[in-house]
Amino acid sequence: MSDAPSAYAAAGVDTAAGDRAVELMKGSVARTRRPEVMGGLGGFAGLFDASALARYRHPVLATSTDGVGTKVAIAQAMDVHHTIGFDLVGMLVDDLVVCGAEPLFVTDYIACGSVVPERIADIVRGIADACVVAGASLLGGETAEHPGLLSPEEYDVAGATTGVVEADAMLGPDLVRPGDVLLAMRSSGLHSNGYSLVRHVLLEQAGWQLDREVPEFGRSLGAELLEPTTVYALDALALADGVEVHAMSHITGGGLANNLSRVLPAGVSARVERGSWVPGPIFGTVADVGQVSVRDIEATLNMGVGMVAILAAGAADEAVRLLAGRGVEAWICGEVTDGGPDVPGRVEMVGNHGSAG
Repeated sequence: MSDAPSAYAAAGVDTAAGDRAVELMKGSVARTRRPEVMGGLGGFAGLFDASALARYRHPVLATSTDGVGTKVAIAQAMDVHHTIGFDLVGMLVDDLVVCGAEPLFVTDYIACGSVVPERIADIVRGIADACVVAGASLLGGETAEHPGLLSPEEYDVAGATTGVVEADAMLGPDLVRPGDVLLAMRSSGLHSNGYSLVRHVLLEQAGWQLDREVPEFGRSLGAELLEPTTVYALDALALADGVEVHAMSHITGGGLANNLSRVLPAGVSARVERGSWVPGPIFGTVADVGQVSVRDIEATLNMGVGMVAILAAGAADEAVRLLAGRGVEAWICGEVTDGGPDVPGRVEMVGNHGSAG
């Protein structure tokens, strides 16, 4: 028998490496398994027992798909791959919970120039860790090797998630009214948005290296940029179960004002008080080093707020206590006001951020 590589291997696709990656990730995937999951890893499709939805009076399915964006370039440059999964899952499940949906399962897609089993297993381990935090099963996925399209060290990750919510428990703009308050939840950092701007400013224009120690960060630039996205899913659901929540907004690309306006009905406005919090040092660093205007940076980065809940005014104190008990820093950052009957929902950012010093 010839020991010559197969034609596929000669073209740059190593199916044996793919099989090895699947073996390495099996334990990580198993940790995410919910009782509704049917079958095991390796099938053509992931199976989820939909009879579990029978406990709902009127179940509504919610779905979301997303990727990590250019943050993967930081992971690749630092050769650290076990945290990027939190960025993927955070982008997915926290888009679901804004309508009150419980995430049920996640599927992922990893495209790479060359399958390095240990690297793929690290990526999937991070996805699985984040799924555990979100209470969702990692139901299946795909690893695709694209030699010639991606270099051997390059990869990209994307995914999708499905959740369910009771129809009469859905959150959204139709519940928001003047007098509601805005509850901000602290982000862990940049999360997974705005990295094209951040990389352009700090790495390309300023010439900073990822191993540069930055006193304001208390760690290297690379470690700061790779800080995983906070996964709010179970905390946000606990909040909606514990107090009167009318709507939620996941603060991702486009910044706080743009994302918050998506859950405001016509006829109301939201007033956000910048002075109610101090953004983390990474935001000021990007603004100062790149001479980025307040308008531009607020339209790109989350500025330290990863999620906003719109609450009935009387629920504010209990909401802050509830989230604090779950380890989530939260505070009242503004209010909803009457904007006039013909005015689309809009957000006004007022005042200036405080200083950590």
